[in-house]
Order: sequence, then structure tokens, then C-alpha cells
Amino acid sequence: MKLTHQWLSILEGCMLVALGLHLLNSVGLLISGTAGIGMILLKLTSLTFGQLFFVLNLPFYILAWRALGKEFAFRTFAAVSILSLLSEVFRHYIHIDIHPIASAILGGMLVGFGLIILFRHNASLGGLNILAVYLERRFNIHASRTTLIADLGVLSAAVLVLDSWSLLYSLLAFLLLSSVVGRYHRPPKWAQNNETKHA
Repeated sequence: MKLTHQWLSILEGCMLVALGLHLLNSVGLLISGTAGIGMILLKLTSLTFGQLFFVLNLPFYILAWRALGKEFAFRTFAAVSILSLLSEVFRHYIHIDIHPIASAILGGMLVGFGLIILFRHNASLGGLNILAVYLERRFNIHASRTTLIADLGVLSAAVLVLDSWSLLYSLLAFLLLSSVVGRYHRPPKWAQNNETKHA
């Protein structure tokens, strides 16, 4: 029962993130981390977001396996695969007409809450999320701080592909994501136990 609950939660987290990313993608806005990098590359290549997101995360599984354990690495691989699949499904079957401001608000919050669910169940969406979880587990640095720094890096790179309004709306999504994670995310028991071991 516990295992079923965990995987259902991971699926729910991925669905929230996928919907948030779909809202942002529908008006050409960005979000943080590897997903944001994928969105930037989406404008420069013929690959879909789901394909880019899956490929970009492949190198990070080694870090996850070595630094955070095989269970975390497996759950992260599963979450990335699920999100990539959901992104393809949403792209084909869900068509949204939405104002960029509404997209930024809803998209940023949905991605934030989805990440919280994944963090609580010893999973992430790869890339910079792995770094955020590692820093939180090892050095007690809250995940929202790491994601905010990553946001600023992605936003800086986005200057090359977005106009000023899209950058502004994307920044709003970034801030809402970071705010949600910062206010509602609490290090789960697996992180607290690890902190005790390193104390």
C-alpha cells in the first residue's frame, strides 16, 4: 500500500508539472532548470520538448546514483520518463488559449507544487533538481534557493531567444515557482535522517 501511494504521488507530481509546462510552452514562456534549457533549445531545434527533456537529463543520472543513491536515481529516471511522455500526450491532445500572464501564474505554481510532491517522495525531475536535492540533503540548503539561482541562469540565457515581454512573464513564473517551493517544501524524513548521519 505504501509503495502504491508513493508511485501514485510521483505520477500526480509529474502530471502537475507537465500541465504547468504545457501552459508555459503554449505561449512561449520558460521555466527553470533542465526544463527551461529544454524550452530554449525547443526554439533552436526540430525536437519536441519531451524528447529534449529526456535526453538532457541522461548525464545527471550518474550524479544521482553516486551522490543520492540508486533508489533516488531510479525514481528520478521514472519521473523524467513519465514527464516526457505526458508532455508528448499534452502536446497532441490538449490545446490551450491563454493569456501570457495567466500562463505564467498558473504554470509557475503548478510546476512548483509538482516539484514539492516529487521531493517529498525521494524523486526529482533530474538536472538541477538533483543538485537542489543533494545540497539540501548534504548541506541543509533549502531547495528554493538553488532553484532560484538556476532560474536566473536560465533567464539570462533566454535573452537570446525571447523578447522582453516573454522574459518578464517568464520571470514571473520563475518567482512563483520559487515562492511555492520556498513556502511549502519541507525536507522529508529521508533528508533529515541523512543530515543526522553527517552531523
